[in-house]
Amino acid sequence: MKSSIHSIILIIFSLFMILSCDNTEDKKGRFFLKGNEKMKENDTKSALDFYTEALKIDPDYKDARYNRGIVYLRLSRLDEAIKDFSHIIGNTPNDSLALFQRGLAYLDNGEFYKSLADAEKLTDQFPENWQSHFLHGIVLDQFKNYGEALRAFEKGLALDPSNPDLLVNKATLLFYAKEYEEATQILKEAETLNPTEANIFNLRSMISFEEGDFAGALDWVDKAISLNPRQAYYYNNRGLYKLYTEQLDAGLEDINYSLKQNPKNLFALRNKGIYYVMKSQPELALRYLEEVYQKDPEMELVKDYLDKAQAL
Repeated sequence: MKSSIHSIILIIFSLFMILSCDNTEDKKGRFFLKGNEKMKENDTKSALDFYTEALKIDPDYKDARYNRGIVYLRLSRLDEAIKDFSHIIGNTPNDSLALFQRGLAYLDNGEFYKSLADAEKLTDQFPENWQSHFLHGIVLDQFKNYGEALRAFEKGLALDPSNPDLLVNKATLLFYAKEYEEATQILKEAETLNPTEANIFNLRSMISFEEGDFAGALDWVDKAISLNPRQAYYYNNRGLYKLYTEQLDAGLEDINYSLKQNPKNLFALRNKGIYYVMKSQPELALRYLEEVYQKDPEMELVKDYLDKAQAL
């Protein structure tokens, strides 16, 4: 009799454990799906909350951690994004998606050598993946190794010839080389493939600015911002164009907004220095321009406006 009771207790306990596991799986899955729904609605705060609840139940829930990392990226909470992607990589070292996203997060966070390490691991282990070469190219771009960066994008395009991201970045390198006509043709091709890619129109704005068409530059960057209002670099560019169209205070507002999103952006610091030159405030102008010149003396416009600030 005692043996039967003991067996019944074990069966009940086993059933309870199975039901508990099922409930746990169902519960974390519901939180994950709710997070996905909120992402579709562009409600990043609620999505973040739901993914976090799923991870409280299971810290190794890969899909929830990956998606939460993507949300952190969108919110420019880069350290937290890196932490989530690193957690995945800690469990699965060769996860190509997590490596790619962490590489992007490192890049945006100014940790270029760490981003390069992720890119090199991707190109070594996943050479048939266009994303591997894309990340490698944009990191090499940051190191101003433009020839190698162009070759990386060409490798990516050999795998995926109609990829607008690769086309835009190839056009960017042509822009650096002042090959504006060829860059514009590539951007037109990219636009036919993906007319909602904001980077296309941001680069069109930069080309217009270099060609002296400041009003056109404003029109292009406004289109970029309408497509992606979260990108700090677009606001910085618009701020510069406003300075050149005598909208000084409106320009400073955009530049400050960009710096709030990314305080490490040297181009925004340069533009703030340009603003103070235009406002004839040499002390403030020199504070920003000297810092930028020290860190990147070859940056466009820095030396010109540093000389102007010193002459005020």
